[in-house]
Amino acid sequence: MFLVMGPALMLLEDCFYPPLHFRMAQADSRALALGVLAGAAGISLAIVCFHKIGAGGGGRVLHLSSNADHTAGSLGLRTGQAEVLDQLGALIHCVSELKEEVKALKDALPHLQDNVRDHLRRTPTRRKRAGVSARSEGQSSEEAESEGGYITALTDSEEEESGDDQKPLQEPVDELTALLRKADRLHSSNGAEKSQGLNALLERKAEFDHKCQYLWRLSRAYADAHDFARDLAEKKSCAENGKKVGETVISINPLCAEGHQWYAIHCGLLSEYESIQNKIKNGYLFKDHLDKAIELKPEDPLSYYLLGRWCYAVSQCTWIERKIAATLFGEPPSATVQDALQNFLKAEEISPKYSKFNYVFLAKCYKDLGQKSQAQQMCDAASAMSIETNEDEEAQKELDALVASL
Repeated sequence: MFLVMGPALMLLEDCFYPPLHFRMAQADSRALALGVLAGAAGISLAIVCFHKIGAGGGGRVLHLSSNADHTAGSLGLRTGQAEVLDQLGALIHCVSELKEEVKALKDALPHLQDNVRDHLRRTPTRRKRAGVSARSEGQSSEEAESEGGYITALTDSEEEESGDDQKPLQEPVDELTALLRKADRLHSSNGAEKSQGLNALLERKAEFDHKCQYLWRLSRAYADAHDFARDLAEKKSCAENGKKVGETVISINPLCAEGHQWYAIHCGLLSEYESIQNKIKNGYLFKDHLDKAIELKPEDPLSYYLLGRWCYAVSQCTWIERKIAATLFGEPPSATVQDALQNFLKAEEISPKYSKFNYVFLAKCYKDLGQKSQAQQMCDAASAMSIETNEDEEAQKELDALVASL
C-alpha cells in the first residue's frame, strides 16, 4: 500500500475543498425539504447531492432558518407551508453553493498532481529499496518501488528499523577500472608519488596489455617517469618505451586521441637524445600526431599547448636548420610566432590558468610580436601562479629571464 496516500489526500482536501457553512435547525427539516424538492421540482440530482452533503460532508450541515415576516404575509399560507418554503429556498441556495464548489474542484483537478508532488517533496521520505516483500509477491523491483506513479516511502519507524538496509547499493568496480583510476590519481598528484604510476601499471601489464585504455595510460606513465629520472640513459629508455607503447595504442585503435597525443610527446622527448636527422624526423611525427589528437579531441588544452610549443620552436629555427630539414625531407617545417600565439591562447580559452608555462610562452610570443604591454600582463599572470611541479620550476626560471628583458 502507498504510505504517502494519507498526506496526499489531506493535501487534496486542504487545497481544493473550501469549507461549507450550512446547518439545519432540525433533523426533520432535511426530510421535509427533500420531500418538497422532490415533489415540487422533481430534481432527483439535488436529492442525491443533499444526501451526500448530509451523510458524508464531514460535519457540513444545512442551515435553514425560518422567515417570520414571510410567514405572516398576506397570502395566508399556513405556518408549516411557510416553513417548508423557507427551507426550500435555503436548500436551493445550498445547491447553488455546492455547484460553485464543484466548479472550483473541477478547476483545481488539473493541478492536483503537482500539489501532491510538492507536498511529498516537503515530507521527509526515503525511497524504499525493492526487497523481500516484492520478491515474495513476484513483483519486479521497479513495481515494488513505484505503483501508479507514486514513490513508495518508509515511515519513521520503518526507517529506524531498516538501518543499513537503506544504504544504496554500490556498483562493483572491475579490476581494470580500479587500476585506471589509480593511474589517473597518481598522474594528477604532485611530487614523487607521480612517479609511482609506472610501476603500478607495469605490475598488471600481462593482464591488460591488449586494452587501449590501459596502454595509453602506460605511455603517459613512461613520460612521467622520464621527468623524474636523473640518469640520461634512463630518461632515453623511458622515452623509447613510451613511444613503443604509443605505437601499439594507435595500431589497436587509430581513433584514440590520447594514444596519438602521448605518442607525439615521446617523439618530442626523444628528439633530445637523437641525431639531427632523427630529431627532425621526430619533429614531423610530433606535429602530425598532435594534429590528429586535436582532430579527435578538440577540447583538450594539452594538445594546443604542445602544438604551440612546436610552432614557437619552428619559428625560432635558424636558416641552416631549415636547409638541413629541406635536404633530408624535401620540405622544411613551417610555422610562425603568430601560429604559436593562437595555440597558446586556445589552451587558455579552454582551460583558464592552464599552466605557468603557457603564460610564459604567451609572454614570449607577445614580446616577439612587439606587444610589450600584453607580454607584461602574461608575465604578471605567470608570477601569480604558485610553483607545484618540476615544470613550474623550469617555467619560473624562464619567466625571471623574460621579465629582465622586458
